[in-house]
Amino acid sequence: MDKSNQSTVTEFVLFGFSDLNEHQKSLFVLFLIIYILTLLGNIVIITLIVSDHRLHTPMYYFLRCLSVVDICFTSTTIPKLLFDLLHEVKTISFVGCFTQLFFFHSIGNMDSFLLALMAYDRYMAICRPLHYTVVMSKKLCFLLVTASWITVCLHSLLYAVWISRLSYCRSNSIYHFFCEIAPLFDLSCSDLTIFTLIELVEATLILCGPFLFIVISYGCIITTIMKMPTAVAKHKAFSTCSSHIAVVTLFYGSTVAVYVRPPSARSLHSDRYISIMYIAVTPMLNPVIYSLRNKEVKTSLSKMLCG
Repeated sequence: MDKSNQSTVTEFVLFGFSDLNEHQKSLFVLFLIIYILTLLGNIVIITLIVSDHRLHTPMYYFLRCLSVVDICFTSTTIPKLLFDLLHEVKTISFVGCFTQLFFFHSIGNMDSFLLALMAYDRYMAICRPLHYTVVMSKKLCFLLVTASWITVCLHSLLYAVWISRLSYCRSNSIYHFFCEIAPLFDLSCSDLTIFTLIELVEATLILCGPFLFIVISYGCIITTIMKMPTAVAKHKAFSTCSSHIAVVTLFYGSTVAVYVRPPSARSLHSDRYISIMYIAVTPMLNPVIYSLRNKEVKTSLSKMLCG
């Protein structure tokens, strides 16, 4: 590789919320509370599913995986953000930056894949109930999750390596609170014409692929539900999907706003605040949504609290 194309940057400075300097301690408390609630909420969901044999079903297996992923996802950025909010110098090493980029995108994409797997589970339960127990075996669920992990890790590894090979000679200040693709592109003096096009197409596919699968699955689910003979049956079927639909709406509403749009429409200033939604708020709310809108989870939680 030509030396002129190699990066001379050894570390990056994370701008974070430096423009809100007078609110650093308040932001620290806010994000610390969000992080603690995220950990506690998802740990409770995991504990309930593991300890209650009635929740040992494919739907709750995927929900347990989602809780694990949510803990890991928010942990890729929030602890570093908390540290930076208490320090004047907010730096991250070159290797640390792209390591964070790898984990952020692999775990974030896994979130998307899990939501698609959960939609498939609901499709099988409602549209193919006679085949559900045979098709949705423990082995298949494990293989689906494993295959998803392999896919997102390979994808994110190639992505992180590719972006790390760009030349960074303009500045080392990232206008974000973590290492993200768009602000890194802004620092590069490499020709990004092809890279930007590939990133837009690839981001659209990796996000919209699972989302399209979810939409198709729910199209089939709604069609099947509308054919059910009684209102009670329809209500029961819809109730098993309501939590998942709420989580999907939260997750994709914010991620699509950041990633699936042309570069000319992006704003690094607004992206910082939109990203808080899917990095911090959504993982915190997911356990609440499943606790409040899922009868079996509420029953199990009541049983655990009451002894």
